[in-house]
Amino acid sequence: MKISFSKYNGAGNDFIVIDNRYNKLSLTKSQIFKLCNRNVGIGADGIISIESSDKTDFEILHYTSDGTLGSLCGNGSRCAVSFAYRNKIINKETRFEAFDGSHKAEIINDELIIMQMKLNSKIIENEYGVWLDTGSPHLIVESNNTDMIDVKNAGQSIRYNDFYKEEGVNVNFVEKVSDDVFKIRTYERGVEDETKACGTGSTASAICMNYLGRTKSNEIKMKCQGGDLNIKFINTDDEFSNISITGPAKFVFEGVIEI
Repeated sequence: MKISFSKYNGAGNDFIVIDNRYNKLSLTKSQIFKLCNRNVGIGADGIISIESSDKTDFEILHYTSDGTLGSLCGNGSRCAVSFAYRNKIINKETRFEAFDGSHKAEIINDELIIMQMKLNSKIIENEYGVWLDTGSPHLIVESNNTDMIDVKNAGQSIRYNDFYKEEGVNVNFVEKVSDDVFKIRTYERGVEDETKACGTGSTASAICMNYLGRTKSNEIKMKCQGGDLNIKFINTDDEFSNISITGPAKFVFEGVIEI
């Protein structure tokens, strides 16, 4: 079976994007794992499948590199929007369906996209850090020096502890640089390793830093390993609304692969 695909990169998070609106391709977990494998496949943090939708311009299905159907992926969603615009599926403004409902997005230029985000939970402080859900579940852990953290091992120790191992959690290590700039490194469930960036994690971390009083700004730059993501929101008595993420989504290459 041959599959046409495009490779995209969102602030360091890379994805295989497939237009599945008409083909109704159904990949197995092992096929997804192989396609995402950086030694024997195309190589990616996950697969974004563009599906048809009766409600919006299209629907996104996000598969993590272990083959699991994942929750919302902020960087992957922006890559999907870029793909849809490049392939004339949409104009510059769009609405699409994802794991946590519909989202608006807009093309700013050839590589920059702004996307509506959501806070889908209460903000909960516990012994491990601060937990919240921005389309995917995230734990925020503050650090004085993120460069010195062994993210894979530190993230795994939390993701697989007795409290989180059943449903899993993404673990974000966050360091304050200035009032409106923070560094972030993220361990992602499903990838089970550090990724170069995480859109939902950056959104969750920016909200968390404002909630904890680490910043008074409602426009925050999150410096990921692969690039910068800009988060905006309104905080009214710790009720967060009008949340958005702005960041790059770059076309890398396209091709056909046989699996």
